[in-house]
Amino acid sequence: MIQNVTHLLRERRFVPLFTTQALGAFNDSLFKQAVVLYVTYQLYSDATREAQFNAIAQGLFILPFFLLSAAAGQLADIRDKAKLIRIIKAAEIGIMLVGGIGLAIASVPLMLTAVFAMGVHSTFFGPIKYAILPQHLHKDEVLGGTGLVEAGTYLSILGGTIAAGTLAASPQWAAVACVAIAGVGLLAGRQVPPAPPHSDAAPPDWHVLRASINLVSGTMHIPRLFLAICAISFFWTIGAVLIIIFPPLVKNLLGANEQVASLFIAIFSIGIAIGSVAINRLLKSKVSARFAPGSVLAMGLFVVILYFVSESWANHADGELITLANFIYQPSAALMILTLLGISITGGMFVVPLYAFLTTTVEQSQTARTVAANNIVNSGAMVIGSMMALALSSLGFGPGSQLLLVAAMCVVSAWLGWKLHLACD
Repeated sequence: MIQNVTHLLRERRFVPLFTTQALGAFNDSLFKQAVVLYVTYQLYSDATREAQFNAIAQGLFILPFFLLSAAAGQLADIRDKAKLIRIIKAAEIGIMLVGGIGLAIASVPLMLTAVFAMGVHSTFFGPIKYAILPQHLHKDEVLGGTGLVEAGTYLSILGGTIAAGTLAASPQWAAVACVAIAGVGLLAGRQVPPAPPHSDAAPPDWHVLRASINLVSGTMHIPRLFLAICAISFFWTIGAVLIIIFPPLVKNLLGANEQVASLFIAIFSIGIAIGSVAINRLLKSKVSARFAPGSVLAMGLFVVILYFVSESWANHADGELITLANFIYQPSAALMILTLLGISITGGMFVVPLYAFLTTTVEQSQTARTVAANNIVNSGAMVIGSMMALALSSLGFGPGSQLLLVAAMCVVSAWLGWKLHLACD
C-alpha cells in the first residue's frame, strides 16, 4: 500500500521546517539568479567572461560546503536543531543586506561575498533539514517527507527564478525582496518544534581539516554509504555544470534574453519537484535504489537530445536577443522544453531516494554527520565540475559541447546507482 504523506502538510512537526526550507530556497534562488542575470545581461558583454563569472559564483557558493560541512554536521548532532535553525535564519537577513547593497550599487565583489556567505548559510542548514526528518517523522513517512521537502525546494527555486527574471532589470527591488523574504523565513523557523540532540552523539572535533577527513573516512568505509554518496556527488556535479552553462547557452547559443534563461531554470525546478513526488509513488514509500540506474540513464539521454537541439538551433540564431514570447514560437522550442523537463524529472527520481537512504540507514544520532560527510564529497565534486566548466570555457568549448560531458557523467552515476541497488535491495 502506498503511504500518503500529504497529511504532513497539516502538521506542526513538518510544516514549519517545510516552510523555512522553501523560503530559504526561494531567497537563495532569487538572489543567485538575480546576480547571474544582472552580470550576464547588463554588466558583461563577452561570452567567455560570462561563463567564467558563473563558474566563479558557483564555486564560491559550493566552497563552504567543502570547508565547513564537518563542523555543521557535528553542531547539528550535539545541539537542538530547532534552535540552530533560528540562529541560521537570523544570519540570512544580514547576508541579504550585504548582497542587496551589492545589487543596488552594481558591486561585483559585494555580490560574490554574499554568494559565498549564502553558501556558508546553506552549509549549516543542510544537515539539519535532512537529519531532523527522521526525528520528527515516522519511519514510513521519511521517504515521502524527503520527497515533499525536495518538491517544495524546487518549486521555491522555480518561484525565485521567475522573480529574478522579472526583477533582473531592477536590481534594487530584487535586493528589497531578498531581505524581506529572509525576515519571513526567520519567523517560520521560530515555529519548528524542538529537536534535541541524542544522548549518544559523538563528541565534536572543531579542527576543520582533521574533522572533515575523519568524518568522510568514517562514513565512506561503509560500502552502501560510499556508493550512495558517490552517486549523489556525480548527480550534483551534473547539476552544477548545467546551472553554470544555462545562461550562456541561452544568450549565446539560442540568442535569447534573460527571461528565457529563467525559464530554463524554472523548468528544471518543476521537473525535479515532479520526480521527487513521483518516485515515492513508484517505490511505495520503500527506500530503495532500484530505479536509480534507469532514471539517470534516461537523464543522460535527454541531455544528448538537448545537445543536438541546441546545436541545430545555433545555426539559425541571429545577433538580436529574442524574448520569451518569441522563443516559445520557435520550431524547436517545444522539443527543448520537453527535453529539459525530461532531464529534471529523471534527475529528481534518481536523487531523492538516495537522500532518504542516507538518513534512514544510520543511527539517528549520526544522521547530521552522515549528511555532512555527503555534503563534503558533493561539494568537492561540484567544485571540480565548476573548474572543469571554467577550464573548458577558457579553452573555447561552448556550453553546447559541455552538455556531452554531462551526458558522460550520467553514465557513471548510473553505474554507481546499479552497484548500490545490488548491494542494498
